Amino acid sequence: MKVAILAPVAWRTPPRHYGPWEQIASNIAEGIINLGAEVTLFATGDSITAGTLDAICAAGYEENRTQDAKVLECLHISNLMEKAGQFDIIHNNFDFLPLTYSGLIKTPVITTIHGFSSPKIIPVYKKYNSRGHYVSISNADRSRELDYLATVYNGLDTRDFQFYEQPDDYLLYFGRIHPDKGTAEAIEVAKKSKRKLLIAGIVQDANYFKEKIEPQLSEEIEYIGHAGPDKRRVLLGKAYALLHPISFNEPFGLSVAEAMLCGTPVIAFNRGSMPELIKDAQTGFLVNTVDEAVDAVDWLDQISRADCYDWANSQFSSEKMVSDYWGLYKKILG
Repeated sequence: MKVAILAPVAWRTPPRHYGPWEQIASNIAEGIINLGAEVTLFATGDSITAGTLDAICAAGYEENRTQDAKVLECLHISNLMEKAGQFDIIHNNFDFLPLTYSGLIKTPVITTIHGFSSPKIIPVYKKYNSRGHYVSISNADRSRELDYLATVYNGLDTRDFQFYEQPDDYLLYFGRIHPDKGTAEAIEVAKKSKRKLLIAGIVQDANYFKEKIEPQLSEEIEYIGHAGPDKRRVLLGKAYALLHPISFNEPFGLSVAEAMLCGTPVIAFNRGSMPELIKDAQTGFLVNTVDEAVDAVDWLDQISRADCYDWANSQFSSEKMVSDYWGLYKKILG
């Protein structure tokens, strides 16, 4: 089977630090290669794959800001679509724009919808409802206006993580620094529960960081920047718990699965996909307020870290994700 995997061109595939869509595109590509497919990864020129790499730019537009994002996206998507006839199937991990070519080519396109940036993009998905093959990354992140082939949870390479039986006593916030992700709320939880908090992630909202986060930094509330794979593994694994007080309906939440793959329980606001990722009172706690999160900290010693690991390993591994997609490819191709 000849498969084209279309990744975004914001960051390298796989990313050096941030880039969840790029990470999943990479995990799919490498997993499908292991199943015997002939894979071409359409991504940035510095991307890494065991398959064939096809690129129109040396680096992503977030890593080289001299480039125009829209221009790169147009060149990138058209590069694949003009070669569509070389492939049995195209796996789109790049949102709605590639769909606008799907009526002009014969190769079937399966699209993983990694989330809706706005309800305003749904008309594009609706236009191609009858010929597209849509996959949601959680049951929570579905539009009633669209038809879905399946839900496939994001899968992680479990070899990138390590089970830690004995944690340190710090709480961890791991993700982009943005109001949606609840960095300030995590600080409030840590302060009220009298725990040290480590904050790791890229600053996506500079004003929010300057006004709400930076003034609260201290020996007990520490910002340590973004964390690459090795640093991430230790940070997540040694945390007493991951705090995930989101203020939006998150489609998935990779850091939640990553933490549990290290045995670390998660305290999350009960929004979006969180009830699908976390088994309440078994692999963490689903809460609705800061005060409920503070109470949950006191109950963390009741959580088995082995249960966290076993649950995440059974649900959110690359092997399971790739197997699910392989079955969908075969279903589409008849």
